Amino acid sequence: MMIMTAKVDFKKIILIAAGAAVLILAAIFLLGGTEGDPVPAPTVLEAGSNDGRIQFLKDLGWDVSTSPTESGQVKIPADSSEVFDRYNLLQKGQGYDLSTYAGKTVMRYVYKINNYPGASAPVYATVLVHNDRVIGGDVTDTAPGGRIHSLKMPAAVPSPSLTGPSESQP
Repeated sequence: MMIMTAKVDFKKIILIAAGAAVLILAAIFLLGGTEGDPVPAPTVLEAGSNDGRIQFLKDLGWDVSTSPTESGQVKIPADSSEVFDRYNLLQKGQGYDLSTYAGKTVMRYVYKINNYPGASAPVYATVLVHNDRVIGGDVTDTAPGGRIHSLKMPAAVPSPSLTGPSESQP
């Protein structure tokens, strides 16, 4: 019978564990895939009421219409798709995660934004609500070449391209 022993250096184990933790944190920050810094999800106590949703948007800096231009129920997809994953990546970047509501029906409220910087066409804020809580949302610029982005007010107005819309690159 053969018996083997090993000497364990606890300092090396601690250093290796600390190095692994740093690498994991770096990967999380680098592979986040969102523009800008992730924003913690704002909390809303009364998102089930119109006044609560308007206050939520006002707290983010938006001046919106006094009533939604559109409202209705939407079902969060139960199965993942490329479109849902991209939209949920936007949600995760602002502190929400729609995958926890997969297969559930939620309320969608759309408000016209009156103070979007440099807007040349209507801009709308969409707020998703489940059990009187905001669970996600976005801002949509309806101008040609407009974009969908997080609920956070942009720091600067994007300048238009002088050469027209950019071509998609691989």
